[in-house]
Amino acid sequence: MYNNVRLEKGLYHLSDKSFTEALEALDPSSQYADTPLAKLDAYERQLKRFNIHISGSDCDRVEKFFTSTESAVLFPEFIRRAIRQGIDSSVMSEISAVHTICSSSQYLGCAINDTASHDTVTSQKGALPITEITEQTNPLVLNKYARAVHISYEAIRKQRLDVLAVMLRSVGVKLGNAIVKAAVTVLKSNAGSSTAAAGADFVYDDLTKLCGKFKDFNLNTILASPAVLANVFTMPQMLKSSSENPGKAMLPFGTRLLKTAQLDDKTIIGIDKDFALEMVTGTDLIMETDKLIDNQLTTVTVSVQTGFRPIMKDAVHILTKA
Repeated sequence: MYNNVRLEKGLYHLSDKSFTEALEALDPSSQYADTPLAKLDAYERQLKRFNIHISGSDCDRVEKFFTSTESAVLFPEFIRRAIRQGIDSSVMSEISAVHTICSSSQYLGCAINDTASHDTVTSQKGALPITEITEQTNPLVLNKYARAVHISYEAIRKQRLDVLAVMLRSVGVKLGNAIVKAAVTVLKSNAGSSTAAAGADFVYDDLTKLCGKFKDFNLNTILASPAVLANVFTMPQMLKSSSENPGKAMLPFGTRLLKTAQLDDKTIIGIDKDFALEMVTGTDLIMETDKLIDNQLTTVTVSVQTGFRPIMKDAVHILTKA
């Protein structure tokens, strides 16, 4: 049971498991089915074991993690999860068709050559049109995104955990946005087409023409800068859509609008999110854990390796203005 798990630094250094995965191996969640603990993962059960509250009106302070040598082992995972939540709040997962985990800093994906017409009618014993899928010759080199956070135990020991989590999430948000910028660059460089708007500003007709560019795929997601989105929201055609989809930014024909501050105010990217982009991650969020556990921290370094590659060019189309 979770009360008997021995917590030690070595759980962070297993080559094939994250800290939470190591805990799950020692304390499987499956054994808590149909119990009050069923909704908690192995890490959250350890927080319960040491009565550490990381949110709510009775939220504890940082020093609560350091009441014992075992509970201190949980602190690095608290930091990792807070930063990861910030990263995951970006639009990355909403524009990636697939997320691939890679064991190295380079990744060889597959390329598809699908130029032969699918309308071709073949006769008996006739040659069939070919769709060729091959391994790419040039590897995708994953970029490292990192941040050094200067911090000390004495400075934060009396700080509420929920306040510290907000600060850490903000670091993650900005790292996530930097990663999204790379995704936007890949989409812009590998679009199936680029069409200029009719006038000096985007109008609703431009958006419908962008939708018309999608033949085999569907325009289900639009990426636009905050200023461009603000302009779209003022279009008369958006009034009915806003009332029918409260809390969601959608065009009347069902396309979702995503705010992407990494885009300039002269470009709109339309994608079929199910076919456009592959996100490749080389490492999960990495940081120094031993110093955190020993509360000797002065600088917390965090890093993640990731990259993007296009899948189907005709699942991406761009609209521009002068």
